[in-house]
Amino acid sequence: MEPTSTLVPLPGGIDLPAAICVPDQARGLVLFVHGSGSSRHSPRNRRVADVLNRGSIATILIDLLTAKEEEVDLETAELRFDIPLLGRRVGAITEWIVRQPTLSPLSLGYFGASTGAAAALVAAARHPNLLHAVVSRGGRPDLAAVALRSVRAPSLFIVGAEDPVVLQLNRAAMAQLPEQTKQRLEVIAGASHLFEEPGTLDQAAALARDWFRKYLSAQPS
Repeated sequence: MEPTSTLVPLPGGIDLPAAICVPDQARGLVLFVHGSGSSRHSPRNRRVADVLNRGSIATILIDLLTAKEEEVDLETAELRFDIPLLGRRVGAITEWIVRQPTLSPLSLGYFGASTGAAAALVAAARHPNLLHAVVSRGGRPDLAAVALRSVRAPSLFIVGAEDPVVLQLNRAAMAQLPEQTKQRLEVIAGASHLFEEPGTLDQAAALARDWFRKYLSAQPS
């Protein structure tokens, strides 16, 4: 099904464009938190979103920066690494979601890629009663820093075997999660950081779908 375009209003008079897709009998909703220099148009995230939609999971792909901020970031690349800012944006979007009558009944998860994984984990730490699951694909969860100690949502970390530095950073970040937090690391053979090798992104998408289907089946407590 085709996604619906909308503007998500945030505090401070900011409107962020989003694409929302809610399949019939959706069992949950996943907010995509894109990575460095990306947007809701990311072909990789759109491909993963399609897999989730076909698995009866609703999706929201949204820009985290305004058009003016994007212009600044293209020149300086500073905002894409401003994890506190991006984490606050994800949190504000989450608060908007739970106010929407058609979306609030759906249990919520985050899918973060690259630096977006850090922002997703920061927001997850701040909204423990709203989040049911987090998936990081090729992410930099280490950038979430001390917020990792407060993440309670079941968290899946997907990393390419040909991305050794990020793999090491993921293992170190996972060690910072609370002992009671369910967590798993999946290493995709032959995959580099962007999962551009044939079949590797599909494997990551299937792992994300199964994780969300497992943990988005219940309502938030």
